Amino acid sequence: MILRLKERVLMSEIPSETLSKTPLFDLHVSLGARMVPFAGYEMPVQYPLGVLKEHLHTRANAGLFDVSHMGQVELHGPDAAKALETLVPVDVIGIAPGKQRYALFTNDAGGILDDLMIFNTGSYLHVVVNAACKAQDIAHLRKHIGNRCEIRVRDDLALLAPQGPGAEAALKGIAVGDVPQTFMAGGRLLLAGIDCLVTRSGYTGEDGFEISVPAEQCEALAKALLGQPNVQPIGLGARDSLRLEAGLCLYGHDLDTTTTPVEATLNWAMQKVRRTGGERVGGFPGASAILGQLDNPASVKRKRVGLKPEGRAPIREGVELQDASGNKIGVVTSGGFGPTVNGPVIMGYIDTAHAAPGTKINAMLRGTPTPVTVVGMPFAPHGYKRI
Repeated sequence: MILRLKERVLMSEIPSETLSKTPLFDLHVSLGARMVPFAGYEMPVQYPLGVLKEHLHTRANAGLFDVSHMGQVELHGPDAAKALETLVPVDVIGIAPGKQRYALFTNDAGGILDDLMIFNTGSYLHVVVNAACKAQDIAHLRKHIGNRCEIRVRDDLALLAPQGPGAEAALKGIAVGDVPQTFMAGGRLLLAGIDCLVTRSGYTGEDGFEISVPAEQCEALAKALLGQPNVQPIGLGARDSLRLEAGLCLYGHDLDTTTTPVEATLNWAMQKVRRTGGERVGGFPGASAILGQLDNPASVKRKRVGLKPEGRAPIREGVELQDASGNKIGVVTSGGFGPTVNGPVIMGYIDTAHAAPGTKINAMLRGTPTPVTVVGMPFAPHGYKRI
């Protein structure tokens, strides 16, 4: 199983009677899924196919993920975009109707409270937040901008994610109308007779879609998608290995309240209009710290990097990183086996002085220095459809 030991321990401590279930719980069980506690929900970690084959199937064909544990929120009103910009360092006002953008909630020190997706439907903003953070995110929105726009929490919606090069064909097989044609585009679409909000996006590095669907119709839609050729149900284990190969961050591991977007190498997510010299510079929590790092890269003391070990031993979260002299220079935040690259893949934070690709350092694996090399990410090429 790809999930880290720390996550397995935390999950085992949660009494099953306190866990929530997604609308697909019964379907997961009927498909033979192994269910585990995750972010307060009972979720499928793998199916009989197994994590390795689920991962490779998604890369080659299409996998269906249940991500209904995520939070979905609508922001209504003429001031919604301008209000949301006060909480994120990205251009929300400039998101065109039918387009989606990745964003970050930041705190006053420039640390990351959560990462999220914002889709402009043309009449309101549809926001998707992480499952483990959704209660605090909703409270954050209500506290800071609840007087400027209407905040509607959509607990009546589920979220499905068909991912992989075959995802478009699967959607077309049940769609009435045109599916979104490019990465981060979206709109309403009739799927298996169900009115859904569909965006061309996901968390695997592959082409794919995320589908917001009424909870009571979620199982019918899932069955329709699984009925398409070469679509398999995929669990959390493969979801983690896929996103790690794609170089995508997991909140609470690669991102947290002590890490700035610049340290996380998420500069691309902050548009020029919000930076120094831009039309709407600053005005978000932690702007001084974040803009200071953007304007003075030499002030950034650590960076998120990819790492490749010389051997095949897995190197997990929490492993210390050292320079050749034995000085601690960082820590692994995500690590596991990458089935696509047929070897270990690692992300972590290290001192900026050692962050250049090609730099050789050591990971202290059970007290033994294990050579690793700083490499660029993603580890596996992205398959996003951009044109």
